Amino acid sequence: MTRLAICPGSFDPVTYGHLDIIQRGAKIFDHVIVAVFNNQSKSPLFTVEERIDLLEKCTTDLPNVTIDSSNGLLMDYAKSKNAQAVIRGLRAVSDFEYEMQITSMNRKLNKDIETFFMMTNNQYSFLSSSIVKEIAKYRGNVSDLVPDAVEAALERKFKQL
Repeated sequence: MTRLAICPGSFDPVTYGHLDIIQRGAKIFDHVIVAVFNNQSKSPLFTVEERIDLLEKCTTDLPNVTIDSSNGLLMDYAKSKNAQAVIRGLRAVSDFEYEMQITSMNRKLNKDIETFFMMTNNQYSFLSSSIVKEIAKYRGNVSDLVPDAVEAALERKFKQL
């Protein structure tokens, strides 16, 4: 049986922290689907299509990773893909409380799909898409936070605004 995991997120934009979790998940699971979801509590800078495109560019070296999107519930999506697991990254203790609530609800929705938490590499523990967008908005250097394709996309996006 293929061990399939879903790595969900808004990825607005994808950062080296996200890629760290995706790469490490790809070593553990036979296949990882990185699923772009719209977080209703956030106003995205990039469209879903733009986020998918950036993720595809940033994961070309990972043959067992595919990029997709969904508008529904994560557990419904995971079940439709016959996934056995969900991968979530944790940066700090503050993430754990929120993720624990989500995981508990997901377990209630589908007890057959496990959630795996991965601690983000220490060098990315401070990193979030929100911080990257804030720095890029004011023309700060984000080259050590995001891949080149994302840095270029941020520059283009903020020139338009």
